[in-house]
Amino acid sequence: MDPHRLGLVSTRLHYFQLVARAGSIRQVARALNVAPSSISRVIVQLEEDLGTKLFERARQRLRLTSAGELLLYRARLSLSELSRACTEVGELQGLHRGTVTVALVESVARGLFPAVTGAFWERHPGVAVDVQVVRSTEAAAAIAEGECEIALGFDLRAPRGAQRLAAASVPVGALMRPEHPLAGREALRMFDLAQEAVILSDTSLTLGAAIEEALADASAHVGRRVTTNSIGTMVALARAGAGISLQARLGVEAEIAEGRLVFVPLRDPKLRPRRLVLVARNRDRLSEAGAALAAMLARAVEGLASA
Repeated sequence: MDPHRLGLVSTRLHYFQLVARAGSIRQVARALNVAPSSISRVIVQLEEDLGTKLFERARQRLRLTSAGELLLYRARLSLSELSRACTEVGELQGLHRGTVTVALVESVARGLFPAVTGAFWERHPGVAVDVQVVRSTEAAAAIAEGECEIALGFDLRAPRGAQRLAAASVPVGALMRPEHPLAGREALRMFDLAQEAVILSDTSLTLGAAIEEALADASAHVGRRVTTNSIGTMVALARAGAGISLQARLGVEAEIAEGRLVFVPLRDPKLRPRRLVLVARNRDRLSEAGAALAAMLARAVEGLASA
């Protein structure tokens, strides 16, 4: 049960939250297919009723004032509690319905998460799972701001009101087609990649900066072919033979198991294994379905640690 669909969240508050996230009335209007003037009137009326400005314009974007930030924080907490209440009402009725909200990184969304949710729905077929695929920093922010019950990302820290449930080290390496000359190596150093065509994650992903630093330190002049913020794109390009993709061994389990790609670990003092961390709300703020899914995800992450 969704608080928005049940009419538990006012239109004014809903519009306010959307504008706060997008920083643009026109962008929200396009997404909702309504006139920008309608949204603008709602925001102005809300500001007049509260007796204070909620937004200020900065460089063609709307930025929250101190009052706006306070309202947004409380609104998110309120929505989180309403979502939990809807889930608990369903559980009281024995319906086992509701929605669990999850924020996770793309590499987790490609393999580990679908495998866990398949088993989860066998036990909780009536529970919906809302998934946001985000960067690790955004996953941490989502759990801190009450936008999700569960977050999975690299090097996450549990904020106030949340707990760390599991963590595992994930090796970083070179992903390539099996016929590549380097595919038979047990491990590679950065200088082994000199003159190779490589596919890199950009610096918006935390691994991208570490890879760039390691390449520079090793003076490895690679033939940079593609830089992207999409793990899926990196894997697809490696499968197409466009080059060697430098990434963590997570989210490519199926391709490796089927022999379509080979993963060779990178041994470099500048490159540490990535630390995948599972964070969830504290137990007193976690729905029954959320707790069940979090427990299953924790076992999956622990399985990575022991692999």
